Amino acid sequence: MKEIVVISGKGGTGKTSITASFAVMAGNDAMVADCDVDAADMHLLMKPVVEKSENFFSGIIANIDKSKCTNCGLCAEKCRFNAIPVINNRHIINTLNCEGCGYCEKVCPVKAITMHEQNVGDWYISKTRIGSTLVHARLGIATENSGKLVAKVKNEAKHITEENTNKYIIVDGSPGIGCPVVSSLSGANYVVLVTESSLSGLHDLKRVYELVKKFKLKAGCIINKWDINPDVTNKILQFLQDESINHIASLPYDENFTKAMIVGKTIVEFDQGELGGLVADSWEKVKKLV
Repeated sequence: MKEIVVISGKGGTGKTSITASFAVMAGNDAMVADCDVDAADMHLLMKPVVEKSENFFSGIIANIDKSKCTNCGLCAEKCRFNAIPVINNRHIINTLNCEGCGYCEKVCPVKAITMHEQNVGDWYISKTRIGSTLVHARLGIATENSGKLVAKVKNEAKHITEENTNKYIIVDGSPGIGCPVVSSLSGANYVVLVTESSLSGLHDLKRVYELVKKFKLKAGCIINKWDINPDVTNKILQFLQDESINHIASLPYDENFTKAMIVGKTIVEFDQGELGGLVADSWEKVKKLV
């Protein structure tokens, strides 16, 4: 089993569209994991039917037992995060502000405050419209610990892969360099970097590759919309050469990229011309590089 992680330094490069196309090309040979839990959208193209769903608990949050609380206000006075406002003459916990430090529990004279594990999202095992299995998740609004939720998604995907003897795990990682990206890269065999021909695309490509280098992972790059700025594309190609990053493909600007998303299809399904052919060729190159 080989784990292929697709990431990008910034959002909007076409990362998820390319990952979904790889999943379609791989078919039942691949298990798919959507690790972009902060803004999951793989389901829009894969149209999964949920077979299993579970809450995900991580981190702690304060809770006030109203039957014990005397409204002395000591907890609100000591809270540095302004997480204990008074509403309708009662002290309550503002869950968006609470950092789970537990100090309010320590200072409460009547033991009315307790710390509870927080439900920060849900994770799912689903069957996609092409018959493959998708492990995905949804992080709650204003919740944290996305890195831990990514780890849960990846671990479940690996467990299912071992049972089903899939050849590949195709991971759609988060953009950027934060905790969910670090968690996505853990255990990867090969990384596909998706960038675009813009100055911000080049800058963020360099930044995210610094992270990949720390993991000592092999990597290749797909340059999307290469023709919108050929000068920047040349700079990207030079960077790939300098860092010994495989140049997988350069995709031209094509409105079919967007049209495919609008109708809920992948590029390789929607476009039978140059664009679809280049993406299909990219998957064949990735399989050889892995």
